[in-house]
Amino acid sequence: MKLGFVSAILPDLSLEQVLQFAKAERFGCVELMCWPVGRAERKFAGVTHIDVTGFTKARADEVWARVREHGVDISGLGYYPNPLDPDPAVAKTAVDHLKQVILAAEKLGLENVNTFVGRDWTKTVDENWPRFLKTWKPVIRLAEDHGVKIGIENCPMSFTRDEWPGGKNLATTPAIWRRMFSDIPSDHFGLNYDPSHFILQFMEPAAPLNEFKSKLFHLHAKDVRIRWERMNDVGIFAYPLEWHQPRIPGYGDIDWARFMAAVQEVGYDGPVCIEVEDGTFGSTLAGRQQALRTARNVLQPFFC
Repeated sequence: MKLGFVSAILPDLSLEQVLQFAKAERFGCVELMCWPVGRAERKFAGVTHIDVTGFTKARADEVWARVREHGVDISGLGYYPNPLDPDPAVAKTAVDHLKQVILAAEKLGLENVNTFVGRDWTKTVDENWPRFLKTWKPVIRLAEDHGVKIGIENCPMSFTRDEWPGGKNLATTPAIWRRMFSDIPSDHFGLNYDPSHFILQFMEPAAPLNEFKSKLFHLHAKDVRIRWERMNDVGIFAYPLEWHQPRIPGYGDIDWARFMAAVQEVGYDGPVCIEVEDGTFGSTLAGRQQALRTARNVLQPFFC
């Protein structure tokens, strides 16, 4: 396994500067964000460390020249929109850009593209399903044709009124994953697994690892703290952001020794990338970099 981080937390740094930081802080890899250039649609989105629009082999060679110079691997390309947005124009824009990310990954010789399945949050899972199949079968065929694996993150994307009640991502539980992978059977369709999203759902974060070990393409390392004092005041049916707090590894409710032991027991040997959505260290660049260092120090003992 290699320990890295998700570049979304460093939007104010160029690709060169992100790689310099990764090398200086002894990270083995970075998941590089590939949002369309422009204004972010939400927090932690809209970050572009590789612009995949019109991406060429010559541009890929330039990227790899920088990567090799710093001795840091690219764990994958990341783009996390809502391809099933109820607005067809928004959904089409997301899918079209995701296809460009897949093609860029091929030119870079990368195996992993990480994203969301998406969801119309006003509808049930069953009501979303026909559109999920119609949207995702051709995307997975494209990934297969270009030798790329699609890792779906398991975040519910349900935090505030804007995502209520269903959240903006279907792929949140093992029951849904079984159905997903049964209806679109492909070695190129799997998970970018984040254990913190199981804590949010009051589930055991290591429970699905053995069953889905062949689908573990990429891992995120993020933690969550359930704010029980707030939970006891507003209850579980309040908007989730009212009673939970995203944290860096070691600052939340996950037992990382237990979780990493389970990861190793199922034979996973891919990237593990720290994702920072924790404001404990402040919003400055220095504070966010310190959050990455602190999380690295928590997780480093689990890596050779």
